[in-house]
Amino acid sequence: MSFVIKRRLLRESPARKSTNMVEKEQENDEEECKDHVTDTCSLLNADETESHRIQVIKHEPLWITAIQMFIPFLLAGFGMVAASLLLDKVQHWPVYRNISEVYILVPALLGLKGNLEMTLASRLSTHAHLGHLDSHKQKLSLITGNLALILCQAIIVGFLASLAAVVFGWIPRGELNVKHALLLCASSIVTAFGASFVLGVVMIGVIIFSRRFNINPDNVATPIAASLGDLTTLAVLSYFASLFYRTMDSHPWLAPFLIVLGIGFVPLWAYVASRNKYTREVLFTGWSPVISAMVISSAGGLILDFTVSQYKGVAVFQLVINGVGGNLVAVQASRISTELHSMGEVGNLPENMQICISPCDAFCDNQKTSHTGTAKMLMLMVVPGHLIFSYMISYLQAGHTSYTFTFIVVYLSAALIQVFLLLYIAQVLTLGMWKAGVDPDNSAIPYLTALGDLIGTMLLGIAFQLLYFIGDRDSDVGD
Repeated sequence: MSFVIKRRLLRESPARKSTNMVEKEQENDEEECKDHVTDTCSLLNADETESHRIQVIKHEPLWITAIQMFIPFLLAGFGMVAASLLLDKVQHWPVYRNISEVYILVPALLGLKGNLEMTLASRLSTHAHLGHLDSHKQKLSLITGNLALILCQAIIVGFLASLAAVVFGWIPRGELNVKHALLLCASSIVTAFGASFVLGVVMIGVIIFSRRFNINPDNVATPIAASLGDLTTLAVLSYFASLFYRTMDSHPWLAPFLIVLGIGFVPLWAYVASRNKYTREVLFTGWSPVISAMVISSAGGLILDFTVSQYKGVAVFQLVINGVGGNLVAVQASRISTELHSMGEVGNLPENMQICISPCDAFCDNQKTSHTGTAKMLMLMVVPGHLIFSYMISYLQAGHTSYTFTFIVVYLSAALIQVFLLLYIAQVLTLGMWKAGVDPDNSAIPYLTALGDLIGTMLLGIAFQLLYFIGDRDSDVGD
C-alpha cells in the first residue's frame, strides 16, 4: 500500500521551508499521484492545536480494498445465515407461539444495527482517519461519548418499537393485554441496550485495531457490525422475552422495574454524550434519521408479512438479501463520507463532485466520482456472496426453497438490482446531505440500510411471484 503525504503549511515561520520549496514538493506529489490508478480515499490527519496541518492522501489499490472487505463481508453473511437458523428454531418457543407481537419487534430491533452500530462504525472510522483517536485523552472522550450516545438512542428507539408492537397487536384484537405489553416493552428495551452495548464495544475495538495495524476501518468496521448485529440482537431478544414470559406470573414486578430502570438511565447517557463536542451535535440532531429509518423498515415489514403468507421460502432469504445489500452500501457510504470530511467542512461540496449524476456515471465515470472502482468491486461481490450463503442455507436444509437453476437466476437478478440501486442512491444521498449541511456519518447509513430492507423485500417478493408465473411451483413458491 502506498501513501502520498502532502503538507500544507497554514502559518509560515522562519524555520519553515520557503514557499517555492513547498510548492515544488506539492507538484512532485501530484505527479506521483498520477502513477497510481486506484480508487482513492482522501484522509486528513490534523491537529488543530498545532501550527500546521498534514493531509494524508491514501491511494489504496483496489485489490487491497477487496481483500480487506471480502473477509468481513463473508463473516457478515455467515452471521445472517446463523440468525436465520436461530429464528427458525426460536419461533417454536412458547413466547413466540403465545405472544405473536414479538415477531413485530424482530425487524425493528434488527434495524438498530444499521441505525446505530453501523453509523457508529462510520463515525469512528472518520475520526480515526482524521487522527482524533491518536491522542489518549481525545480517544477516551470519543469512546465514552459515542458509547453513551448509542445507548441513549437504543433505549428510546427500543421503547418506541415496543409501543408500535403493542399498537399493531391491539388493533386487530380490540383489547390490550397489560402483561403482554409490559413483556414487549421490557424485552425491547433490554435487547436494544444489551445488543447496542456489546456491538458498540466490539466496533470500538475493531476500529482501534484497524488504526493500529494500518487497515482502513471503512472497509471492515461496518461489515463486522453486520456480522454480529442480527445474531446478537435476535439471541438477546429471544432469551429475555422467554425469561419475562416464564416469570410473568411469579415475578410480575420484574418487567416494569427494568422498563423504569432503562428509561431512568437515559438522562445519564445523554449527559455523558453531551460532554463530547462531536457527539453533542448528534445527540440533538441525530434522531430524525433513526426514527425515519424505523418507519421505512416497518414498511418493508408489511411487505414481508404479505409475501410470507403466500411464499414460505421468502423468510430465510429476506434476512440474507437485505443484509448483503445493507452491508455493501454501508461500506460505500462510509468511504464517501470519510473523503468528504477530509476535503472540507460540512456544507461546502468540493467543486469536482456532482450530486446529480446518472446511474452509469456512478459506476463508470471517474471524472464525476472517485468511487467508481469501489462501486464496481462491490457489485462483483454480490453474486459469489449470495451463491455461498444460498448454498449454506441449502446444505443446512433451512427454509422451504428448492434450488433450481431458474430460482438461482431470478434470485441473483433481484440481488444485483437491489445493490445497484443502493450504491447509486448512496452516491447521491451522501453528497446531497453534505451539501445541505447534514453530516452523512450520522444520517446516511440509517436511511440506506432501511431502503435496502424495503427494496430487497419488494424485489424478493417480485422474484417469487415471477417464479410462480413461469412455472417454478414447488414448495418455495406456494404449492
